[in-house]
Amino acid sequence: MDLFFTKAYATACTTLNCYIGRVDSIIINPLIEFLFALAVVYFLYGVFEFFTNQDNDEKKTTGKSHMLWGIIGITIMLGVFTILGIIVRTFNLQDDVDPATSTVDLGS
Repeated sequence: MDLFFTKAYATACTTLNCYIGRVDSIIINPLIEFLFALAVVYFLYGVFEFFTNQDNDEKKTTGKSHMLWGIIGITIMLGVFTILGIIVRTFNLQDDVDPATSTVDLGS
């Protein structure tokens, strides 16, 4: 997962079908990476809030809540990636699926 380095793919899309086929690499994958980064930042904000407000129990509880929801978000996204990886390996699709270009070769 490249959170900070973007990859550029040069293809000549001239039809609407080409753009629709690439919607996952253009929109969905960056959105998933953004949400994963957001969950990590939310967790770290909760840690910061928890440790900087040791004298205020209400803010400590808020920090704990932020940490919990950040962990839940991270766990859900890692679970999705794990399940997709298991499916790809179970059906032996490693050679047919190219996540870098978001293409799937189903054979003819």
